[in-house]
Amino acid sequence: MQGYANFNMLNYMTNFYSVHDVPDIDDLLNTAERMKHNPYEFGQIGKNKLLVLLFFNASLRTKLSTQKAAMNLGMQVVSMDMSASWAWEFEDGVTMRFDTAEHVKDAAAVISRYADVVAIRSFPKLKNKEADYSDQVIQEFMKYCSKPVINLESAIRHPLQSLADLMTIRESISIPEPKIVLSWAPHPKALPQAVSNSFLEWMYAAGYSVTVTHPHGYDLDAQFMEGHSIDYDQNRALKDADVVYVKNWSSVQSYGKILMEDPAWMVNKEKLDLTNNAILLHCLPVRRNVVLADDAIDSHHSVIYDLAQNRMHTAQAVLFNVLSKIV
Repeated sequence: MQGYANFNMLNYMTNFYSVHDVPDIDDLLNTAERMKHNPYEFGQIGKNKLLVLLFFNASLRTKLSTQKAAMNLGMQVVSMDMSASWAWEFEDGVTMRFDTAEHVKDAAAVISRYADVVAIRSFPKLKNKEADYSDQVIQEFMKYCSKPVINLESAIRHPLQSLADLMTIRESISIPEPKIVLSWAPHPKALPQAVSNSFLEWMYAAGYSVTVTHPHGYDLDAQFMEGHSIDYDQNRALKDADVVYVKNWSSVQSYGKILMEDPAWMVNKEKLDLTNNAILLHCLPVRRNVVLADDAIDSHHSVIYDLAQNRMHTAQAVLFNVLSKIV
């Protein structure tokens, strides 16, 4: 740990699955801010360390930001497209006579022998809520993996995105108690609730209350709504907002279904004019003129590219944290 002792990071994480794994959010944000100002300051901490990325689903920002963050710390990176691999079995005690060729117990044990840190991205199937909300893929892998595991977006959470959301809000807004609005928007495909769930979970942990606005039938799972409120009138919710986060999600009650695609819920510049000159956030990718209008994305309200950049700095802070424990 020589060279890092004065960094004042005393709380290390074993895994980074959700905000509940973070001993001190401010500590992690301060680390991300330091990485942003000097990304190569600790370029030796990851020397001779390997990060293995397992992507069960496609990625752009998550893959690039995490790889660059690891490289900034001196790590080597192996990124694996798991759709090109054989199927894993996640149930214990089964007789594997059908489609699965390898049990997660064996795969995790082997990867642990190669990697120093493992990061996983795995989306829900949006067919069975109970199955998806058990977060089986990442939970089973963490059970059998002996190295730190980072959640790159699971069936129900996206903590790296939420940490970057929080960093961007704190960079952009100096108001002690900003009005934060999470607005549903239409989308032609059924999308997970992971980003929205995680955003609410992190905002609550950081001491913020969020007004969630969406059509009837799109209520998010109650476990993520603690400390937050719902307003089914989007214009009323946006009134005097300081932060507007726009995201689509499919129904939780009619699980995985698209109940409506009312284009009136798309956020445009006219709706942003209702706010208190709010910053506009979206995790990307975004379907222009479906979820967000061009005049919103390209307006002075938008900080979506700043948010995307912060994905790298927050990923680097998380990697630095777990590496500090094993150096």
